[in-house]
Amino acid sequence: MNIRRHIFAVAAATLFATGAYAADIKVGVTGPYTGGSSSMGVSMRDGVRLAAKEINAAGGVNGNKIVLVERDDEAKNERGVQIAQELINNEKVVATLGFINTGVSLASQRFYQDAKIPVFNNVATGSLITHQFPNAAENYIFRNAAADNIQAPMIAKEAVEKRGLKKVAILADSTNYGQLGREDLEKALKTYGVTPVAEEKFNLGDVDMTSQLLKAKNAGADVVLTYAIGPELAQIANGMAKLGWKKPMIGSWTLSMASFIDTAGKNGDGATMPETFIQSPATTPKRKAFVDAYLKEFKPKNGVIASPVSAAQGYDSVYLLAAAIKQANSTEGPKILAALQGLNAPVDGVVMTYNKPFSATDHEAIKAKDVVMGVVEGGRVQFLNAEDATPKKK
Repeated sequence: MNIRRHIFAVAAATLFATGAYAADIKVGVTGPYTGGSSSMGVSMRDGVRLAAKEINAAGGVNGNKIVLVERDDEAKNERGVQIAQELINNEKVVATLGFINTGVSLASQRFYQDAKIPVFNNVATGSLITHQFPNAAENYIFRNAAADNIQAPMIAKEAVEKRGLKKVAILADSTNYGQLGREDLEKALKTYGVTPVAEEKFNLGDVDMTSQLLKAKNAGADVVLTYAIGPELAQIANGMAKLGWKKPMIGSWTLSMASFIDTAGKNGDGATMPETFIQSPATTPKRKAFVDAYLKEFKPKNGVIASPVSAAQGYDSVYLLAAAIKQANSTEGPKILAALQGLNAPVDGVVMTYNKPFSATDHEAIKAKDVVMGVVEGGRVQFLNAEDATPKKK
């Protein structure tokens, strides 16, 4: 008996020392932590880790500790499907955060929908994502990233309205992300009466864009609009330089990825894109505290977050979920859903302050007014317009 009492006392002391949590809240975190999309996936994951660490240090959620169950989906649809089923059936997660790639999201999130478990797309931007199940009585799919139907009109506006460039070439990769984004760009350009003079696609891993670029050049394009991810975007910028063909490059937010900026070097300067978050000294105390904490915790190369947008949105997604669980006082899917759709207190994030970001009919936290334009200058993303450095309240 004495031995048993001693063991119990040691266990109790250990629990007290590490924080006396009533229970664990298991949250899935899925994204590509290896491969061409990894700079987005790792940045998102680390933003999630940072937020969970802060919340747990402050006592958790209703006295319960957030425990992250992380899985590398490798940006592969079939892997994403396997992970979704594992997290739901084996790990019994109460929600999942992540999805970097639109294709993986569209292939995987139906399992969360069927299981009535909320899933946050905190990076994937395909316009269809939150509308994949239009006939469902309840929609368990949420997003706190700028959808492509927000980004595409901003890209078109920058090219056509602000710069007067109407001979447009679109270069998009062959993935769901690239092709759905291309469709959104076509719709946005149509509002200006503009039809692209060239539309070219390429595959992930392609390292020579000469053929596509020559077709755009020969068609008389005066601007290149892009929908792809960092490695291939860098090949476009470098290919243009090799041809001696200097034209503006305007595209989706992925032009801010380190895998574009580092590989393109000076050829990437001037690339312009919509952004929800820019790592810049000209910022708010909240954003500075987030960046400082991230740099201290994860020590990224040269003090630059590989994908600041992914890190910030990942961070905010944890606080949005935690607020809903706290309000619902439950980890049951339908109760978290109801709370998310009616958050009664603002959530102070780094992208913005979220004031009733979701409703029963709108699961998009980010609106057009919350997105600014960024530009690559000297290997860093800067605000294209200085007045955008202060985030707006939602």
